[in-house]
Amino acid sequence: MDSNDLELFVDWDSPQKILVILAHPDDPEFFCGASIAYWCARGHEVKYCLLTRGDKGVNGRVIPPQTLKKMREEEQRAAAAVLGVKQVSFLDYPDGYLVPTLEARRDVVRVIRRERPDIIVTCDPLNYFPAPNRINHPDHRAAGQIVMDAVFPAAGNPMFFPELLTEEGLEPHEVREVWFSLTRQPNVRLDVTPYWDQKIEALRAHHSQIQDFNELEGRMRARLAPGSTPGQPRYEEYFYRVVW
Repeated sequence: MDSNDLELFVDWDSPQKILVILAHPDDPEFFCGASIAYWCARGHEVKYCLLTRGDKGVNGRVIPPQTLKKMREEEQRAAAAVLGVKQVSFLDYPDGYLVPTLEARRDVVRVIRRERPDIIVTCDPLNYFPAPNRINHPDHRAAGQIVMDAVFPAAGNPMFFPELLTEEGLEPHEVREVWFSLTRQPNVRLDVTPYWDQKIEALRAHHSQIQDFNELEGRMRARLAPGSTPGQPRYEEYFYRVVW
């Protein structure tokens, strides 16, 4: 991918409310942690909503799901704080079993109408193969599908899930932009070089998921943007951006 062919995004003209909706604890940091730090540093309000608590995220060990849920929730809150995110919520769907049901769509519509974000960040539901030697986790793809279907047409239309309005008082809300992370078809890039160390530090909070942090840090630092070198590194994160 030649990043020079992509739009270089700098900033919006005014402070935005950004809601990051992804599948698991650690997804925000791995997929777009430097961008989140970038936005927080510029005065935008960033919140997380994770659809699961990551109760199957183990490395060859067996940990009681309730214990692991608590551990991963604490790790996620610590990682978010490193980036400048002050609110993290969870919907508590079972890890590994996430599917785009109407129930899940309604729950995400509820979150969107409650938080009323300008921008939503989620995962590209079309990305089956993030790299030649990897298969994308089905929860990642399902999360993107759930969020995409919640944003349009449901969140802004009072005829969808009318009980959210009549019983919970949640007025329809239209999102202005959706940013799909972990995409193989990006149309926008952010130069996040000043925030790459912050991304790595946030990843460090996910102790239960990282067996060898030195190896992970090496991989992260080797993820150089095109045209940069280890001596003069530059880092970018990529998205497919949809603007209404």
